[in-house]
Amino acid sequence: MDKSSWRLIHLHRIKGVSRKLIWKMLKKDPYLEELYHLSITELVLQYQISLDKATWIKNELQNTSLKKEIYRDAQTYTIITIYHQQYPPSLRCIPDPPLVLYLHGNPSLLKYDPILSVVGTRQPSKYARNVMQKLLIPLARENWLICSGLALGIDGIAHEIAIMEQSPTIAVIGCGLNHIYPKEHVKLFNRISEVGLIVSEYPPNQSPKRYYFPERNRIISGLSFGTLVIEAKQKSGSLITVEQALEQGREVLAVPGSLMNIASEGCHQLIQDGAKLVYSAVDILNEWESSKERWQMLISNDEKIM
Repeated sequence: MDKSSWRLIHLHRIKGVSRKLIWKMLKKDPYLEELYHLSITELVLQYQISLDKATWIKNELQNTSLKKEIYRDAQTYTIITIYHQQYPPSLRCIPDPPLVLYLHGNPSLLKYDPILSVVGTRQPSKYARNVMQKLLIPLARENWLICSGLALGIDGIAHEIAIMEQSPTIAVIGCGLNHIYPKEHVKLFNRISEVGLIVSEYPPNQSPKRYYFPERNRIISGLSFGTLVIEAKQKSGSLITVEQALEQGREVLAVPGSLMNIASEGCHQLIQDGAKLVYSAVDILNEWESSKERWQMLISNDEKIM
């Protein structure tokens, strides 16, 4: 691991150091070469932080147990930072890209094409399950990569279809890799780590927190050219992913459902607002063909952020 990546991972692991503060530091010192040499007073003055926070950061930068923890994690998992060539160009160009990614499985899948993100309710109807078979199996048989969040419901079914069809899949989780959430997906987690890839921006020992899940949604949408929504209420986590996708300039595709099903209201609103109505796998394939050139231009501009 190069020194810049090590310094970034170390800083990223310090509790209370936000991504906003790290970006502020990177603008002044792109490779964090001065980080360990700054005094507490210099930290306060350069980054306009409190004396208490500067003292905490300075102490944690000298924390040998934290350094040993990072070293142990690097022996167990692949860790990449925004400095790495292995870092996916599709994420490099989004607002607020993750600075550090912890990977369990096949890291090369981060640069796979095409990737489709699939999101939706945790309590899918029989209709939704049938729709997923109709839409995703043909894509899986064309070796598309399905990306989702390992949640119950639509997420889990999407991953299972990909595995069943021996097609690649990526799960982006809202906790560290040493935690499996939800517990119902322990077997699925282990299977994805064998044949696909588990991705987290959180240190391995970090337990799930409610606000981590909306945060990880920007990675789910950011990895793919488009996000497919299957059954989502008007106020749901799935629509947070859609908001992220739109902010990132990604395609949004939605499956219509029953007018009597409250879980379809979000999809119907998306379609009214201009999302691509998906009736069959051909609709998704056509959307990819029409956006492929723009997508490939986007990810080919893989310049370093700093």
